[in-house]
Amino acid sequence: MDERITVYFDDYHGLSFERLEDGVLLVTLNAPERLNATDERMHTELARVWKDVDADPETRIVVVTGAGKAFSAGGDMDMLGRQTQNYEAISHLLEEAGSIVYNMIHCRKPIVAAINGVAVGAGLAVAIIADISIIAEDARFTDGHLRIGVGAGDHAAIIWPLLCGMSKAKYYLMTSEFIDGAEAERIGLVSKAVPREELMTEALRVAGNLARGPQVALRWTKRSLNQWLIQAGPIFESSLALEMLNFFGEDVVEGREAVLAKRPAVFPSATSEGFARMGPR
Repeated sequence: MDERITVYFDDYHGLSFERLEDGVLLVTLNAPERLNATDERMHTELARVWKDVDADPETRIVVVTGAGKAFSAGGDMDMLGRQTQNYEAISHLLEEAGSIVYNMIHCRKPIVAAINGVAVGAGLAVAIIADISIIAEDARFTDGHLRIGVGAGDHAAIIWPLLCGMSKAKYYLMTSEFIDGAEAERIGLVSKAVPREELMTEALRVAGNLARGPQVALRWTKRSLNQWLIQAGPIFESSLALEMLNFFGEDVVEGREAVLAKRPAVFPSATSEGFARMGPR
């Protein structure tokens, strides 16, 4: 007697789900009114969903994308305001940010990202940690952490150097310059770039082919390759901790205000007085 219990996703609010043929599950970041930016609820759901996916016997392959014109615009600015200088909130964020990455790595089901638009921060973590990442050629993304005055944590240190090499990783993570899909494919940050109108068709084609393949061998291939990421765990943990420490400084306050005002940031640590106060950090 088969006692497997299907996982239901009815209690999710920031994510929506659609079951497709051959065990493909389409997961959509579903807050288009704010460009799928992650508030506290969505951030929690992005940490949790991969365990539910892993436990769901009906799911073989996951395709994850964003509703509307964005994949995810990163952390919601209101959430950022509530977290800054808040020890309990930052401690919780530290755990969840780690869980997003680790739960995707340990999810046995392969994950295909269909990056349909701008991707930043936690949303970009989902897009890049996915096992196969397919992006619209004109979609643009940036890690973006330094734009708000915090270190490049989340997923960056664990995977960017492995995907595109240390020199490109340092350049794009330290400058926070935007990268379009075509360039991301060229330097190896994503698996494939396609014209926007072909994105979902291609992502679902790849997912369907995977779903009809040898499932045990597929999962064990993912497991083997992800040992490279697991080995980088100490680097990842360090980057997360240092990112969170920045939330207790002055720069993140200015960074958030500058984003809301749509102006260049004037970071306190970049002024003469602020730089002198830093000391040998």
